[in-house]
Amino acid sequence: MRDVDVVLIALSSPIQVGIYEDTKLIETIESHEKSSEVLPKIYQDIFKRFHVKKLFYANGPGSFMAIKVAYIFLKSLSILKNIPLFATDAFYFNKNEPIKAIGKLCFVKISSQITTRKLEIAPIMEFKLPDLLEYKEFSTTVTPIYGIGAVG
Repeated sequence: MRDVDVVLIALSSPIQVGIYEDTKLIETIESHEKSSEVLPKIYQDIFKRFHVKKLFYANGPGSFMAIKVAYIFLKSLSILKNIPLFATDAFYFNKNEPIKAIGKLCFVKISSQITTRKLEIAPIMEFKLPDLLEYKEFSTTVTPIYGIGAVG
């Protein structure tokens, strides 16, 4: 079985899962289904075909429920299968573009600070799995980023 790392972006539809071997993207899985229903199926298939060494995910900002489901699912997998879990913010997957929050508010990242700004035109939410995984962009601090003032 091949050793791989698995990256999850579950902030918007479609859910994207990337399988990486030696930091290179070797397979992409996409789904428009609800993460709570499809993640167990996707990861069951991955575990049948590969030896997963590390788990990665985008921990926000984005959809509160999507982030929560992804975190609980991956944290449980991490504990049950003794696989390290890492996270980075969503801006890593969208070239640091604004991310829709609520109404005309959007999340923006300036330097390393995530805040909200009012934008007249809502951004297009496009997240993309990188061709090469940069470990230095991820942290062992994996708790979700959803308490940053979007609905305060």
